[in-house]
Parts: sequence; C-alpha cells; structure tokens
Amino acid sequence: MTFALCDPSTAQGYVVESVYTRIPDPKISLTEKGKAQAEACGNKIKQMIEIEHGQHWQVYFYVLPYRRTLQTLQHVARPFERSRTVGFREEPHIRSHSKVNFQNREKMRVEKALRQLYGCFFYRFPNGESAADVYDRITGFKETLRTDINIGRYQAPEERKIEMNLVIVSHSLTLRVLLMMWYKWTVQQFEGLNNFGNGNMLVMEKGHGGRPIDVKLREKRHL
Repeated sequence: MTFALCDPSTAQGYVVESVYTRIPDPKISLTEKGKAQAEACGNKIKQMIEIEHGQHWQVYFYVLPYRRTLQTLQHVARPFERSRTVGFREEPHIRSHSKVNFQNREKMRVEKALRQLYGCFFYRFPNGESAADVYDRITGFKETLRTDINIGRYQAPEERKIEMNLVIVSHSLTLRVLLMMWYKWTVQQFEGLNNFGNGNMLVMEKGHGGRPIDVKLREKRHL
C-alpha cells in the first residue's frame, strides 16, 4: 500500500492575504492557478502509480472538508478513470491548526514572528491552536486509517491482489505532523522540516523489510 500526501494548491489567501480578514478559513477557494496545479499533481500521482503497479491498482482519497481542499481533490482526481477510484472520505481530523476565526493582518504578523522565537511546534495562537494540538488530533486519524485497512473499506478480501493507493489531501503543517508521528521524529526534527510547496506531494514508501523510508521536505515555507 502506497500513501501520497498532497498539499492544497494555491488558494485566494496565499495571493491576497486580506481574504483571511473577511472569509472564514474553511470557505476560502482555490485560484485558477491552484486548480491547474492540482490537476498537474493528479497526473504526477497517476503516472507514478502506473509505473509502480502497471494495470493492477486503484486509489482511495482522504480529504480535509475545507472548500479549497475539496476543490483540490476534485482536480487531483480528474486524471483518474472512474474504475480506478474506489471512493473518498471527508476527514475533519486532518485539518491544520486553527489560528483565529477572522484574522487581523497586523496581529497575525506579530504572532507569526513570536512563533518563530517560541518554537513552531508548541506555540499556540491566541484563540487558536498549536502544532502539538494537531499532533493530538492526528492520533484519531491514525486509528481511522488502521480501522479502514483492517475492515477492508477499500476493497473486498477477494480483490486484495489489486494494489491500493491512498491519497491524503490536507495542509502542509498537518502533513508534516503526520510524518512526524509516522516516522517517530522528535520535536527538534519537526521544527527543522520544510513545508510542501502548494500543489506538491510527497510519497511514503516501504524500504527493506517493510520499514518506512525516511523523507525530507525541501521548500522552506512556514504557514
């Protein structure tokens, strides 16, 4: 089983920061550029799977139920034929850390500077959350994954010869926290990680003896 982690593509809030002052974070949409990025990401995932598994594969999606992540999923999934897509599941556990309901731009600049001084894992935004809070929440998603795999949600036992690929569409910080939990990284290692770029993905693979292969994230963008 292969996991592909996908960051939402360019959203309105990344282009015009003031959007966060008037539109709730879960309702912010993708830009046209973001939609194109998402579809390009879907093509990359499909090509990677085809090279790895030939014709015997299918895909299942987990997605954060924010408008821009659902739109990302819609465009990521476009390159996949209907017969290849087993289904998708909205999963609120994989949301990023809440900052505030409507953001004050000047206050947020101060808070982000303070977070860099304090440490990005434990720093909690006023009326918001920290990456440590996301870590606690991701534990619930880990159990969801385990249950879905064990009960055969993706495919019936007689179809287990088909390689199943799971794609998780969420925000970069959440995906970094998931990787931290998966690979047993320390807080210091987490704080040295770099975020995904918008519309980019990372593939989690098994190495020798089924052990997970360690990964590094390159682009430095603390969101």
